[in-house]
Amino acid sequence: MMNSRFHACATCIHFRPEKSGDSLKYYCARLGFETKTHYQFDCWNPRENIKKLMARESQVNGE
Repeated sequence: MMNSRFHACATCIHFRPEKSGDSLKYYCARLGFETKTHYQFDCWNPRENIKKLMARESQVNGE
């Protein structure tokens, strides 16, 4: 799962966008610090819709 093209903070269950004034900041609720949508960490836990996309893609690719 780690090599998935879906592996990024923005697809994780712990990813939290927060509006701060005029800007939007992204946080990891699990790690407790600011992150970026494209960052990748070993603790990645994909949301259910991402798991379904990954499963569908692996079936199409015959994996």
